[in-house]
Amino acid sequence: MGKVLVLLGALAASVALVGTALANHSWGSYHWARTSNPFMLKVGDNVNSKWDAYLDGAIADWSPSSVLDLVKVAGGTRPKTCRATTGRIEACNARYGSTGWLGIAQIWASGSHITQAITKVNDTYFDTATYNTPAWRRLVMCQEIAHDFGLAHQDENFNNANLGSCMDYTSDPDGPPSNEHPNAHDFAQLELVYGHLDSSSTVASTPSSLPGNAPPFSQASRANGDVYVDDLGHGVHRITHVLWTPFGE
Repeated sequence: MGKVLVLLGALAASVALVGTALANHSWGSYHWARTSNPFMLKVGDNVNSKWDAYLDGAIADWSPSSVLDLVKVAGGTRPKTCRATTGRIEACNARYGSTGWLGIAQIWASGSHITQAITKVNDTYFDTATYNTPAWRRLVMCQEIAHDFGLAHQDENFNNANLGSCMDYTSDPDGPPSNEHPNAHDFAQLELVYGHLDSSSTVASTPSSLPGNAPPFSQASRANGDVYVDDLGHGVHRITHVLWTPFGE
């Protein structure tokens, strides 16, 4: 019996290690500072009726995490400007123009600690037949919200097989398999990102010394990749993650 228990323990440990090894898609070391888990992170609702169900869906998708609870609250900004609010995420939709991007996620970070964040989805594209589908809307909202609490992509090839995760680039979000929701590796990565506690919190805090906003993001270019960093001074940076259209519109 003792040998059986030892073998079972070794098997469980190896499975845990495999899961950890596959979970390697954090966005640098960026995370919300907090003093306990699970922590509650507010998401401001600045989206219209076309997007309400997809914002609700993204919140429901990520809230089963053992370290994070997302809670929808009244929005704090006009959707077109989509200004950040300290201590939470603001989610917005509008016709942002023929920018080449479906969605962007922006975080403001003091060191590695996120202090505020926004998600923007671009109706210039989502009002077209190509992207005006439940699958595209679910994928993009799920992915951009996740960037705002520190996840990056599992894969960045639009044309290979789907991984079954909204953190996977795809040109066919409903698959199969579907890339409309998180998968087990995403939740494993969240547990790694938030596996420690901090001595203070940036969630729903109001540190007056931090710059609140910055000039609108406008320098996006496919040739320059999908991540842009603006130095706001005082040790604060704004980092923008861009999800380009896969078909080059």
